[in-house]
Amino acid sequence: MGKNVTQKLIETHLKEGSLHRGSEIALKIDQTLTQDATGTMVMLEFEAMGKEYVTTELSAQYIDHNLLQTDFKNADDHLFLKSACKKFGIWYSFPGNGVSHPVHMERFGQPGKTLLGSDSHSCAAGSLGMLAIGAGGLEVAIAMAGKPFYLTMPEIWGIELTGRLPDWVSAKDIILEMLRRHDVDGGVGKILEYFGPGLEHLSAMDRHVIANMGAELGATSTGFPSDRVTHQFLRQQERAEDWQEIIADKDASYDDYEHIDLSTLVPLIACPSSPGNVKPVEEVAGREIYQAMIGSSANPGIRDFAVPALVLQNRKIHENVSLDINPTSRQVLEYLANNGFLGSFIRAGARIHQSGCNGCIGMGQAPASGRISLRTVPRNFPGRSGTKEDQVYLCSPETAVVSALNGRITDPRTMEIPYPDYSEPEKVPVNTKMLLAPIEKSQRAKVKIEKGPNIKPLPEFEPLKDKISGEVLLKLGDDISTDEILPAGSKVLPYRSNIEKISEFVFDQIDETFSTRAKSSKNSFFIVAGKNYGQGSSREHAAIAPRYLGLKVILAKSFARIHYQNLANFGILPLQFKNDDDWSKIKNGDLLILTDVKEKILGNQEFTVVNETENVTIDVEHHLSDRQIKYILDGSLINSIKI
Repeated sequence: MGKNVTQKLIETHLKEGSLHRGSEIALKIDQTLTQDATGTMVMLEFEAMGKEYVTTELSAQYIDHNLLQTDFKNADDHLFLKSACKKFGIWYSFPGNGVSHPVHMERFGQPGKTLLGSDSHSCAAGSLGMLAIGAGGLEVAIAMAGKPFYLTMPEIWGIELTGRLPDWVSAKDIILEMLRRHDVDGGVGKILEYFGPGLEHLSAMDRHVIANMGAELGATSTGFPSDRVTHQFLRQQERAEDWQEIIADKDASYDDYEHIDLSTLVPLIACPSSPGNVKPVEEVAGREIYQAMIGSSANPGIRDFAVPALVLQNRKIHENVSLDINPTSRQVLEYLANNGFLGSFIRAGARIHQSGCNGCIGMGQAPASGRISLRTVPRNFPGRSGTKEDQVYLCSPETAVVSALNGRITDPRTMEIPYPDYSEPEKVPVNTKMLLAPIEKSQRAKVKIEKGPNIKPLPEFEPLKDKISGEVLLKLGDDISTDEILPAGSKVLPYRSNIEKISEFVFDQIDETFSTRAKSSKNSFFIVAGKNYGQGSSREHAAIAPRYLGLKVILAKSFARIHYQNLANFGILPLQFKNDDDWSKIKNGDLLILTDVKEKILGNQEFTVVNETENVTIDVEHHLSDRQIKYILDGSLINSIKI
């Protein structure tokens, strides 16, 4: 039996286990990616391990999230990260150089390699024939130290693409079609691998769009072959020597199968407030908009800006719309400026912002209350934009720009203008001036890590107790995201290296009294949730901060992959209802008791939790590996390493 691309990549990096679905495996990690919203914790964790320098083939740190310097905190953290990179032997990308994922693809991505990133959208590198996975920061720090990355062997889901996209339909509509079919948990426990003749019409950056938003399906990773298109991209980036062909064998098979005829797709849009709430644009056309935003890790390619710029030639955006342009890398910005596209945006009335994540992560560009914002970003979870009562829709650059012209959501196929004639350039301006290479090992001992007053040591967590009792401080529904557990944005993320302070914002989007109530809970409380708890960002702060406040156990119908591991990494016991209907047997304020904890989680996957308030017992189970159980019993993964 032949092998698919994913199997080939896993086999060449397998350190422990086998390709048997559902078993635990360990992978050698070649490259790591960190960004500033998560990287500060990664560097503190790496330092706490007592390691001198990274042992990966390549590790890179990007400054792309916290670019607003409204006070000292972000600026201080940039200095901290730069000094840590010098100390530990890590590439450093300066503020304004661009979003981590497209910059990494331009400068460092390499077919056949593995990448582990402390950002859930690190899976975007799968567009180059890499095995790329998002994870919590602590696991990335461990990979930087040369240790393998552990995960459950996923199913491999083959998605065959045939046909060719029609005018006004682009790569964003392909991944939105997948979300329309399968929602935000349809890819949980799976790696998506795209294949078929339709691929030849998708550029490497088109594939990036699709791979990036595989995270919104809950997938472990998304993969593409390394083929002629990949070679063309690396040649464009003056890195043709990094290319190797990696394609599925002709008789390769998959655990599951999907087919998309690209020629049948229509412009799609994800309505508030979930990437899975997808509808054809024509069904929501006519709704008045306030803002349109183009550019993010989810639509980072030159064509994602060039096509809208060509649409805007000799036209003006609607007087009621703010059209925000976020160039995704310094290279892209330089190309747009050199070829007249930037001028087209400026003349049409668009607002040009620095290369970075910006409004995608709620760092500026927040929309007005209750007004519609169309964005080419990957997520529209409630409040993520920086506006609590936001109305964010996810769409393609084509839909965003024509809607900005009309002032209303518009199906771009209805425009009485020809679809722009655009093709990928043979060459682009390669720009490495804002990348700082690792210094010589002999010089690293002289480097002192700079720590501003906002950078605090990691809190220490005690081992798990044998009896856990506490009040249910919050009962939640399905698909709670890490943005709702701990918000992003300019108000909160500057405290990313200060757990005590950032814990004041836990569940702030849902219940502004939560942190205060948690602090008076005698350092022990429960959270109850529905399906897919912890979807979205890989930020481990969404586990560390609740743990700091006293969270010991979460009962949920199911968990998102990265957050489940983050909970275990920081000593929080994630239990699942054996019967989903038992979720209704618990309410806010109930007293829950769990006894003989160590014996139960070591001896069985199934046991009971007592709801003393209602005088009922609830059957629960866990799906923890022996390794994860040890982390929880020890109080955290860091404790396990020390022990």
